[in-house]
Amino acid sequence: MTQEEIHISRKITNQLLHLAQQSPDQEVCGLIGGKNGLPTRCYPINNIAEKPGQRFQLDPSQQIAAMANMRDQGEELFAIYHSHPTAPAEPSAIDLELAAYPDALYLIISLNTKGILEMRGFRIEQKTAREIALALSED
Repeated sequence: MTQEEIHISRKITNQLLHLAQQSPDQEVCGLIGGKNGLPTRCYPINNIAEKPGQRFQLDPSQQIAAMANMRDQGEELFAIYHSHPTAPAEPSAIDLELAAYPDALYLIISLNTKGILEMRGFRIEQKTAREIALALSED
């Protein structure tokens, strides 16, 4: 069986890691648009969760605007990303429970790795996560 591998550009990867570092005490979140199965653009969205240091909730109006912008750009939803300030880069029980887009890649960035940022990708379907290998590509 061949493992699925997703290529993410250095530019988008650096943007996601930078966003996570800018807000180390709360989960940052957003969407990534894509074309032809490749990520093309990052859409940061405010985290409106009651406890943003422990979970994320996309601002609904910003999510709708990002989805409309993707449609206008000819993009589809490629990924949903968020960070874990103090937990590993793997889906939490809440992440599994609330995952609503089985076709999207879920990217999780961890700041809990002793100075080294970690980003992992998952497909989440029926409250079960399957890790997807990530490969860095040039822009």
